[in-house]
Amino acid sequence: MPRRALDHPLVPDVLGLLLEGDAHPHQLLAALQAGGEARASVAHRGTVYNTVTALAAAGLIAPLGREREGNRPERTVYTLTPEGRAELVRRIDAQIRDPRREFSRFLGAVAHLGALGPRGAASALTERAARLEARIDEDGKRLAAALAQGVPRLFVIEAEYALTLARAEHDWLRGLVEEISGGTLAWPAPATAPTPEESA
Repeated sequence: MPRRALDHPLVPDVLGLLLEGDAHPHQLLAALQAGGEARASVAHRGTVYNTVTALAAAGLIAPLGREREGNRPERTVYTLTPEGRAELVRRIDAQIRDPRREFSRFLGAVAHLGALGPRGAASALTERAARLEARIDEDGKRLAAALAQGVPRLFVIEAEYALTLARAEHDWLRGLVEEISGGTLAWPAPATAPTPEESA
C-alpha cells in the first residue's frame, strides 16, 4: 500500500471515529459525510475504503469480525490498535501546534478579485456574506441545541471553531463591501476589465 495513502486528510478522521467505537467502513463513510462540508467533500466510498485498507495494512487498525444487517452483505468491523491510537495522538498534536497556511477556493478567488471590477466584486461579496449569514444562523442554532441537550462542549468544539471562523469571515466581507462601495479601496482602472454588469 503506497505511503501516500496514509497522508490522506481522512486518516485522522477515520482513526478518531474508531477511537469513539468500532465500526465498518460503511458506518465510517456515513459519519464522515454527516460531519460537515469539509469532510463530506473528500469522503467518498472509494476513498474511505482505500484509507481503511491502508490503515489496516499499516497495523493502525485491525479487523474485529464481520457483521450482517438484514439482507445486506457481511461487513468487516474494524477496531483501533494501540499503534493507531498513538498515531492519532501524534497527528492531532502536530496539527494543533502547526498553524499551517491552508489554501481554499475562496482564497484563490479573492486573489483575483480585481477581475470582477468594483460593482461585480461588491455584488459577489455581498451575496457570499448573505449566504454565510444564513449558514451562521443555522449552525449557531444547531450548536446551541446540542449544548442545551447536555452534549459536552469538548464534543462539539470543532463546530464552535468553524462558527467563529465563519463569523470573522462574514464581518470581513461586510467591511470590504463597505470599502468598495464607499470608494476607499483603491481600484486601478487599467488592471481590471469591466464586468457584463458594468458594460451594460
